[in-house]
Amino acid sequence: MSALPPLGQLPQYQVYRAVSAALDEDLGQAGDITTLATLDWSGKPNYADAAIVARASGRIAGLQFAEAAFRSFDHDARFGVMIDDGGDAEAGDIVARIRSKDRALLTAERVALNFLCHLSGIATATARYVHAVEGTGARICCTRKTTPGLRAFEKYAVRAGGGMNHRFGLYDAVLIKDNHIVAAGGIANAIERARTHVGHLVKIEIEVDTLEQLDEVLKHPVDAVLLDNMDTATLADAVKRAKGAMITEASGGVTLETVRAIAETGVDLISSGALTHSSAALDLSLDFGPT
Repeated sequence: MSALPPLGQLPQYQVYRAVSAALDEDLGQAGDITTLATLDWSGKPNYADAAIVARASGRIAGLQFAEAAFRSFDHDARFGVMIDDGGDAEAGDIVARIRSKDRALLTAERVALNFLCHLSGIATATARYVHAVEGTGARICCTRKTTPGLRAFEKYAVRAGGGMNHRFGLYDAVLIKDNHIVAAGGIANAIERARTHVGHLVKIEIEVDTLEQLDEVLKHPVDAVLLDNMDTATLADAVKRAKGAMITEASGGVTLETVRAIAETGVDLISSGALTHSSAALDLSLDFGPT
């Protein structure tokens, strides 16, 4: 696959806020009672070396969260990244090395891995979809079907996988769906009202599921059309009709097995909610001791 552009970093305040909430959930009112009960707290803290190791191959995303979790208990923890976000790990690879107080490693381990495994799973699934459509010109993008409270992070993971982001919420783009069309009294009414209401910088996309609806949409100025749950023959016809007039996006019934055929219709974008709501976590673990 071609090299990804630099991802940049998520805002640190967002990362630490999410990690803090996760630690509050995990520690409750009593703290880490296992670590409190098993370690010797009478002297100076002991330091330990540990490594985050990939148990399966996949795309990495979410290292900021792991580092933030360990630093929440040891500000001086050393966190050395071996494979950056957006990079690929093979089973057995060391993703990061940490030197920190042993109590910090033990208490922060699960929160660090929960974020890292989840986001790396999304990045891994996205990378597989991107690889499947390589050479077609189609781009893979996500949806708003995200875990509440984690949307910005899950969408970041999609970018780490080589995909692109759809709108982030109800506030940054207009997407007129089938129920909006019914409530507005038809396609023309929905588009006209949307165009009157939003500013010139706000994109407007409309969802259709038949060629007849698409033909009506083509009479009006919109930026993109979402071709929903069409078979590949119908989708190819729709793309041909809309080519040059607006961006085309296919959605519905997208799987790793079907995405290549969908891409070969010439559609510009393929969106999949499964990237964020159904991707399996990547198997990563924290191993103590020199590695």
